[in-house]
Amino acid sequence: MQKKLLSLIVLSMLSGHAMATSIEDKIDMLQDEIDQLKAKAAYAEKNEGGMKGFANNTTVGGYGELHYNNFKGDVPAGEKRAKDEIDFHRFVLFFGHRFNDWISFKSELELEHSNTENGGAVELEQAYLDFNFSEKLNAKAGIFLMPLGFINETHEPPTFYGVERNFVETRIIPSTWWEAGASLYGEVAPGWKYQAGVTSSLAAEHFEKFSTKGVREARRNVSEAPAEDFGVHGRLDYSGLPGLTVGASVFTGNTGQDNPALNGADARLTLWDVHARYQADKFDLRALYAQGHLSDAAKINDAFGHEAANRFYGWYMEAAYHVWKNGEQDFAPFVRYEKWDTQADIPNNIARNDASENDVWTIGANYWPHPQVVLKADYQKFDKPDGDKGDKRFNLGLGYMF
Repeated sequence: MQKKLLSLIVLSMLSGHAMATSIEDKIDMLQDEIDQLKAKAAYAEKNEGGMKGFANNTTVGGYGELHYNNFKGDVPAGEKRAKDEIDFHRFVLFFGHRFNDWISFKSELELEHSNTENGGAVELEQAYLDFNFSEKLNAKAGIFLMPLGFINETHEPPTFYGVERNFVETRIIPSTWWEAGASLYGEVAPGWKYQAGVTSSLAAEHFEKFSTKGVREARRNVSEAPAEDFGVHGRLDYSGLPGLTVGASVFTGNTGQDNPALNGADARLTLWDVHARYQADKFDLRALYAQGHLSDAAKINDAFGHEAANRFYGWYMEAAYHVWKNGEQDFAPFVRYEKWDTQADIPNNIARNDASENDVWTIGANYWPHPQVVLKADYQKFDKPDGDKGDKRFNLGLGYMF
């Protein structure tokens, strides 16, 4: 890096445009690049089992986040607004081991809400063997995160804006979503990365709260999960241009799981998204659209009394601007608009739930005193009350990863 900096200084001295582009500007540009590389390297090391090696080839890391939610505004008639709350939402440990230069093990153990009471849980979010054959072809087998959207695979608090994860990638794409199976991945050409594989699938009998949470409740978390039906997934991303990533991903699989209550219905779920991110200078722009299709929704509702829809969708746009950087420190205000509808098209055997659609503005800021530590604050305004949580919410949070 010192050689790179020295080269830039020499070129500036030799150039006839030294007044137009100062050495200080070049240094700032280099510092921005260093900060981005540090953050990316921290996450890459985690995924490659390379964080904080402490015993030969065995490694450890983790992340966590603390949230404060202050609920304001109107609630639906007859509802009492929820109390404000503070929650250590997630405490996660990563463990990895490298057996040799091409076989490694990676895992993630999570404690939610600081205990196993009041909705908390201890969960094995990832546990898979990773086989690195070449840049073009690799494989993993075990429990791993489904490669949809932005958040599901990369959800460490310093890597996204806002205290809470966005609604579209929790209600339409049900992050955090993991399954058991096998997947191939690699870079088939410069800038073109892919993933494709076969995994366990969801269970239609657990589509509870579909009108407000989509397919989220049907995740079985590989805990004695039904395996009569499987799913397939695929993802393709292009990042061959500086600062730009565009891509698409898809999952499809039957969710009937041979449940006799469905009388042989497959209940096929197909969920897909298209996404794009552009980072240039101090700007960070992100957009995503996701849509799901569920066959036999009417039969599911008749069998289990759910409110499953034939089609559901959501999208958001987000813009951040890094207004100040100083060494490892970084401060970035952001704004996000998102819209979703978990009952965009419903069968004729259910009534539409008014809580199934909403749109929300979120405005806030992230402050990183270190690339792997973040403090967050934001304010959210909902078009409709978010259940008993009101139509306004102020959030504070802190997070880390290592």
